[in-house]
Amino acid sequence: MILTVTPNPSLDRTYELPGLVRGTVLRATADRVDPGGKGINVSRAVAAAGHRTVAVAPMGGPEGALLARLLGEHGIEAAGVPVTGSTRINVTLVEPDATLTKINAAGPELSAAEAEDVLEAVRTRSAAADWIACCGSLPRGLPPRWYAELVARSHRAGARIALDTSGAALTAALREGPDVIKPNAQELAEAVGRPLATVGDALKAAEELRERGAGAVLASLGADGQLLVEASGAYFATARVATVRSNVGAGDASLAGFLTAGGQGPRALASAVAHGAAAVQLAGSLMPTPADLDLSAVTSSADVPLDRPLTEPVP
Repeated sequence: MILTVTPNPSLDRTYELPGLVRGTVLRATADRVDPGGKGINVSRAVAAAGHRTVAVAPMGGPEGALLARLLGEHGIEAAGVPVTGSTRINVTLVEPDATLTKINAAGPELSAAEAEDVLEAVRTRSAAADWIACCGSLPRGLPPRWYAELVARSHRAGARIALDTSGAALTAALREGPDVIKPNAQELAEAVGRPLATVGDALKAAEELRERGAGAVLASLGADGQLLVEASGAYFATARVATVRSNVGAGDASLAGFLTAGGQGPRALASAVAHGAAAVQLAGSLMPTPADLDLSAVTSSADVPLDRPLTEPVP
């Protein structure tokens, strides 16, 4: 079972448009609403793969009630924590060439008592969890150390933690030793305070974050592939992708694939890359099912191509 924690969940409304023109009335060619937030996306991918998952998240207002209902429809056990503010609604506009325009709402401000309620919900639900995946930005009202506190409490209870966040929240949590962190290239560069131009630069940055406390680093390098750096060594993997339709939630699908495949080693990395590659070929924030996966399209190796330039270097 994978337990996910999403401190700032959302309802994600996606509109597909024939084109995005400012100052005009646009008619969508398709639209959908999905339960959103990085941890909830992980739960959706875990459930789509046929595994049990529980999603802990603060939920408020009619939007929170709809979020809980949608989670149930996706086969996810919702562990909603009631809060005063309303769950946010995010909007994604998708153009035919897969260009995305995202509008993310701020979300509710959590009180100290509500923040503690979320931590308590994690504690009461975590006994049966193989992994706890803590994902996304922190909402207003939660200090940067909130994830660090969650990691510390969960470790004391014997749980393994995968953390996908950035900035000050990531920096603070590293001191508590999360078992796996999952930065993208931008977040990796931000964490070490220097630009990344090659895969070798990303490897050095990942090694530095391990020295600062992370047990393992699963770094997404966008179209260039993914890098796993752990105690057993470093591994690199890529996948062929025919057509990119939407990259919303692709990183979350990757984390789900990594954790459901054991959360360590080249086999888990290949699963992560296969899930991410499948996700970008689906509409909106749809999560891949086993039928969507193509492990034969994945190439993985312990020989990391250190000199390979990143397609989109991080300045």
